[in-house]
Amino acid sequence: MTAHAAVPVRERSAWTPKLIPALLVCLAAPALFVVQIVWLGWLLLALAVASGILVDRRAGVPLARGEEPSIARDVSLIAVGQFIVSLIPLHAELDDAAFVRFTLALGGAVVVPYVVSRFVYRDDAIRFPWRGGGRWTWWQWAWLAGVIVLGYLILPFYFITSGVYMNWPVVNTPDLIARLFVGVGAVGIWDELFFICTVFVLLRRHFPDLTANLLQAIVFVSFLWELGYQAWGPALTIPFAIVQGFLFLKTRSLAYVVTVHLLFDAVVFAVLVHAHNPEAASIFLI
Repeated sequence: MTAHAAVPVRERSAWTPKLIPALLVCLAAPALFVVQIVWLGWLLLALAVASGILVDRRAGVPLARGEEPSIARDVSLIAVGQFIVSLIPLHAELDDAAFVRFTLALGGAVVVPYVVSRFVYRDDAIRFPWRGGGRWTWWQWAWLAGVIVLGYLILPFYFITSGVYMNWPVVNTPDLIARLFVGVGAVGIWDELFFICTVFVLLRRHFPDLTANLLQAIVFVSFLWELGYQAWGPALTIPFAIVQGFLFLKTRSLAYVVTVHLLFDAVVFAVLVHAHNPEAASIFLI
């Protein structure tokens, strides 16, 4: 079954017992990354998997590989990824140790579910379709231009007026600027690998597209909150997460959603570099 494969639309409903484990695994994200009550988040992850097993048993869906997607298997993959991420603090830091922590944890959160899906569950539910639907259309190029404009109009105002730029370290040397550039870009790419190509794709095997998209947005936005997008940041990150899911459905292209994300992150990078300098910050607010 491919990364985009799902139960036929007529058989996918938002209001099924499957919603219980799906909600539990997604609500673990606010517990882990927003209120940061780790034991509660882990409990919700465990309950999600346990309830998924019960739902599968009642529906006669085998936990081993079968024709019908198993909510227990798919929820367990999401739970494993979140568990791995929860093992490290997500505060933005630029030292060598932080780079190692983020590489191991975020990398593991993508690689481990992929490996388990492919070699343990043997259902290859998770894939990373780089080119997807082929050449980009005119509206895709137009949206990329719109992203740059929206990023310039919204992101500097948000970071500077809310003060959330203080959640990132001051970058005042070429080395720190380079580290920030790499870090912001790498996390942006990871966001699409995990939240879209893993969480969203797995949930879409069981629910209508809109339901799966809203559920993945809970996890997406919760992670960004701990990363530093706080204050009224969710007013921006919630629509962004939903639009990214929609774009992935329309384009079938990981390359496209990554490009959109990196364009936003390019503005974020520029704001973070300059926000601690009042004169530079005023330029963005003109």
